[in-house]
Amino acid sequence: MLRRNIRLRREYLYRKSLEGKERLLYEKKRKIREALEQGKPIPTELRNEEAALRQEIDLEDEQTAIPRPLIDDEYTNAAEKDPKILLTTSRNPSQPLLQFVKELKIIFPNAERMNRGGQVISEIIETCRAHGFTDVVLVHEHRGVPDGLTISHLPFGPTAYFGLLNVVTRHDIKDKKTMGTMPEAFPHLILANFRTKLGERTANILKHLFPVAKPDTKRIITFANQSDYISFRHHVYERPGGPTSIDLKEIGPRFEMRLYQIKMGTMEQNEAQIEWVIRPYMNTAKNRKFLGD
Repeated sequence: MLRRNIRLRREYLYRKSLEGKERLLYEKKRKIREALEQGKPIPTELRNEEAALRQEIDLEDEQTAIPRPLIDDEYTNAAEKDPKILLTTSRNPSQPLLQFVKELKIIFPNAERMNRGGQVISEIIETCRAHGFTDVVLVHEHRGVPDGLTISHLPFGPTAYFGLLNVVTRHDIKDKKTMGTMPEAFPHLILANFRTKLGERTANILKHLFPVAKPDTKRIITFANQSDYISFRHHVYERPGGPTSIDLKEIGPRFEMRLYQIKMGTMEQNEAQIEWVIRPYMNTAKNRKFLGD
């Protein structure tokens, strides 16, 4: 079974990598097509391939000219069933981390919490894959403060790594009277300012942790990106004065997230291709935004 899963993952990642080659071929044919339409000379770097590419262009129509993915997107079938999430921690978790994970269990519908114990990541992933889990969420800490969140989509990835900052649990929120009880209804999602290609990818990973909410649900979860820091907020609302008035109450927890890596594989797959990673020099480009405006 283990060898079969390794083979399936490698085959999946190989087929995904072929999409990049198809996109490169499409760009070459697009340049030749534009040159022919505008009466301009063929670009110098494409003249050796001109004959073969023009022959392919003559055989294409509107349906076949644009490359289609050779394999379904990882979340293509996500709408067919509700997500099923396993929540766990690093080894020997502190009490504050356990409290934070308990709150995350209620935030993510259909989530199950598991004590890590002595289990290694590969064993956890295999168990989750065998029992129909769609995602594994691993929470890290540093000296009792939650500082990392890893989301691994099953069965073949992707895996997103986030840093956590400014974590405030419900227990630590000062104004406890206005919080109310923690609801468990499927929440409405607000995903703000994920406008780049990487931002859309990140929003796609986050939104598929939640099932589709019912129209009358009064629970709202917000992921708001600003300068590549994603603010998480959790609210409920009421309409005390009718449909024109809204009373919004934060029920916690709250925290900030920062994406620092996405890889095309599951958490334990060290050989998986890295799709995007933040580099040290990126911090010097203060005006550059990777997820949105």
